[in-house]
Amino acid sequence: MEDTLVKNVLKGGEFIIKESSPEDVFIPEQFDEENQMIKQTVSDFVAQVGNKGAKIDNQVELLKQAGELGFLGCHIPDEYGGMLLDTNTVTMICDNLGAIGGGWTTSFAAHTGIGMLPILYFGTEEQKQKYLPELAAGTKYAAYCLTEPGSGSDALAAKTRADLSEDGSHYVLNGQKMWISNAGFADVFIVFAQVGGDKFTGFVVDADSEGITLGAEEDKMGIKGSSTRQVFFENCKVPAANVLGEIGKGHLIAFNVLNVGRFKLGALAVGGCKASVANAIKYANERKQFKQSISGFGAIQYKLAEMAIRTFALESAIYRVSDLLSDKKNQLVEQGMSYSDALLEAAEEYAVECALMKVYGSEAADYCVDENVQVHGGNGFSEEFPAARAYRDARINRIYEGTNEINRMLSVSMLLRNAMKGKLDIVGPAWAVQKELSSMPSMEKPTGAFGEEKKAVSDFKKIILMVAGAAAKMQMDGALNLKEEQEVLMNISDMMIDTFNAESILLRVEKLEGMDTEVDKSVYEAILKTYIYDATGRIEKFAKDALASFAEGDLLGVMLRGLKRYVKYPVQNVKAHRRAIAKVLIEADDYTL
Repeated sequence: MEDTLVKNVLKGGEFIIKESSPEDVFIPEQFDEENQMIKQTVSDFVAQVGNKGAKIDNQVELLKQAGELGFLGCHIPDEYGGMLLDTNTVTMICDNLGAIGGGWTTSFAAHTGIGMLPILYFGTEEQKQKYLPELAAGTKYAAYCLTEPGSGSDALAAKTRADLSEDGSHYVLNGQKMWISNAGFADVFIVFAQVGGDKFTGFVVDADSEGITLGAEEDKMGIKGSSTRQVFFENCKVPAANVLGEIGKGHLIAFNVLNVGRFKLGALAVGGCKASVANAIKYANERKQFKQSISGFGAIQYKLAEMAIRTFALESAIYRVSDLLSDKKNQLVEQGMSYSDALLEAAEEYAVECALMKVYGSEAADYCVDENVQVHGGNGFSEEFPAARAYRDARINRIYEGTNEINRMLSVSMLLRNAMKGKLDIVGPAWAVQKELSSMPSMEKPTGAFGEEKKAVSDFKKIILMVAGAAAKMQMDGALNLKEEQEVLMNISDMMIDTFNAESILLRVEKLEGMDTEVDKSVYEAILKTYIYDATGRIEKFAKDALASFAEGDLLGVMLRGLKRYVKYPVQNVKAHRRAIAKVLIEADDYTL
């Protein structure tokens, strides 16, 4: 379902300089009865899959079943064999499928995201008609061949060559790709190669083409159920009609498809987090020590509550970004743009947010699976329990779709680039913060519902503008080269993540105030206040670390004093908040938030 209300839709990255209201965001509690039926279908499938997704031999069968249920083509237009659903419903499907975890989630993401989207976004009409219907139905499967032994994060350094035949009828591919998910059973490869040795270009390559061989299945630390193999091309002939997009413009395919891949990884991580929290809750209730369930101990309650807080934060942020993508796509379609082009442009618009969601989603999942092992104690280290596999499987999320380090730096560099292009006015708000710092502090206290929380989020944004503005000014003055200051970029990115999350939780909790909820609303307020209180401490440290790395003397002193003005969120009894959150989870014996 799409929200038909007139909303204030922010541009990509604009959350740092503008405020949003609860009416501007979508929260999962808004799903209607039809959506709930779809969700139940997904949940039934997840329950049916059980542990099958951890076995490599089951991947094709499960993908086929997912295709029959419409899960593989829910983002594909009807004319290409899909069952097109609205963006937020597609996000909900990914969210709930994420509970399967293991190798299957990787197989699903590789097939539906980086496998299918390059064809939807950049394929010719003939390519779309030829490949998408079977990929959407789950009768054929896709893989994405980008990484090479010598090119990981530096994808454009690929050495695989594509040389045009003398008669112009085909290209001859020679090269090697590695870490290719779904390679063992894929029917279609999206391959990137250097045409003539220097024009980075995408191709759609049939897996049964002569000259393609596969390496052995990789022996991986986690996601053992997924197929991961090297792919070798030796004088492989590819029809000229199978060029994807334009010659030399392969980077547009690679980078834009990764934007959506990053967002979907964050969405899938929501389901993974919920599954780990639920598993930890059930075990904590069942496990007896010192004549009582370990869920009765404060140390365990802390873990359950913190897992839930991070999961709730991720879910709130993911659906907020989903709705931004939806609104932008719908706006462009109404203006006459094709669905695929609108989807592509929406993902490019919110590339900053997609990168942030990839980072936070993967790290929230890592936290949840780690604490799930800890709650299980010695049993968490045993392969007889699901905690161990989930722990191993989650680790890859911080590496693929661009490492978290790359995504942190990308989020800031893209934001600053948009500012330099005039797409975002960051300079004006940054100067306003500097002017505010030179004036007397206001003694006015926040009022109204969530007044302190609204002020805290506003102050977080001011801190980002203060730090980023100071760094940008020093770069313009020639005293700093931000490209070489990766630590500063990562500090700023971490502040952006906490700020976006905090505001997303705030807007969700505000919106929930006007809705009926099964859970006492005070529990949601406890989540909000605990997150903002903890985020205040983290943001203060990130800001100090960044400022101290490029400023000194009087300048540093002035900025540190300014920073103190923006970290005034009241002290919270986080022990009481977390115990209230844990109580709800323990009594429900499940994640019910």
